[in-house]
Amino acid sequence: MLGLVFIYFIWKYFSQLATTYSQSNHIGWGILGVVVYYAGTFIAGILLGILYYTYSDIGEMDNLVISLIAIPFGIAACWLLKLQLIKTWGKSSNNSNDLDILDQDL
Repeated sequence: MLGLVFIYFIWKYFSQLATTYSQSNHIGWGILGVVVYYAGTFIAGILLGILYYTYSDIGEMDNLVISLIAIPFGIAACWLLKLQLIKTWGKSSNNSNDLDILDQDL
């Protein structure tokens, strides 16, 4: 159930972010946010499993513990994607505004 809540809020946030920056496919950007979240949790789960396997017995760690530890890594991956998208979309919107200002002078 917690996964469904994360899917909804991540999709909603990235969809609204794309709408704010006038991107055409806001549904696709929302889906990308969800994919990046799960990719971040997957990579963190693999790394935690490798670390645990090298330093302890593999049979003792519960899957729920790995999932709960991996959630912040998925959120961090979404945060990094958000920063990158804002940086990229902010530059493209600033460039179009600069062109409009230059055209007004002519």
